[in-house]
Amino acid sequence: MLLLLKEPNTLNEIKNIIFDLGGVLLNIDYSKTEEAFKELGINNFDAIYSQAQQSDLFDRFETGKITEDHFFTELKKYVPEEISALQMKAAWNSMLLDFPTDRLNLLKSVGKNYRTFLFSNTNETHINEFENIIQIQHGLDNLDPLFERVYFSNQVQIRKPNGEAFEYVMQQNSLNLEETIFFDDSLQHIKGAESIGLRSIFVQKPKTILDFFDISYKLKL
Repeated sequence: MLLLLKEPNTLNEIKNIIFDLGGVLLNIDYSKTEEAFKELGINNFDAIYSQAQQSDLFDRFETGKITEDHFFTELKKYVPEEISALQMKAAWNSMLLDFPTDRLNLLKSVGKNYRTFLFSNTNETHINEFENIIQIQHGLDNLDPLFERVYFSNQVQIRKPNGEAFEYVMQQNSLNLEETIFFDDSLQHIKGAESIGLRSIFVQKPKTILDFFDISYKLKL
């Protein structure tokens, strides 16, 4: 399902692009984390995740309300005693895969045509891991050079799909709705963006972010 611009003939109006990270730029696979926990002998990860989610543990971690140590201390309550925090961290990070070179090249070039921003729901543990991934793969310490501004939910303490989260990014950079477009792989986040009138595109497999730009790195539909 692709959510197009309300007026496809107004692409020339777009001056600003807000990108999601996981699933749009960085390859991720949530099932890898489930598999990793199963390898630790935890066969009911779905139930554990559900219990922790109900206690808003993940939400507090992704909005910077609790530290990494606090998160894993709380998560430890749901797993067998012999499982260490280090093992849980490795399992938690296993969903993060690679940052394809062609997407890196896209970001390096698209910034010549548009103001570009990154807005990701994430947490301290995952930031450290994907920065390690891009350091190993591309020699980059972080994502800052690829965007005008980078926004991580745990740092700004507000997350998608909350409309206020999108309004925060827009206001911080004096962006106009009619000149801005948002890419995400979560339909829930797309709906959150559209709730404030932000034009959005749902990036759904088998399409990738590259399918929405021409060879000169300008937007196409």
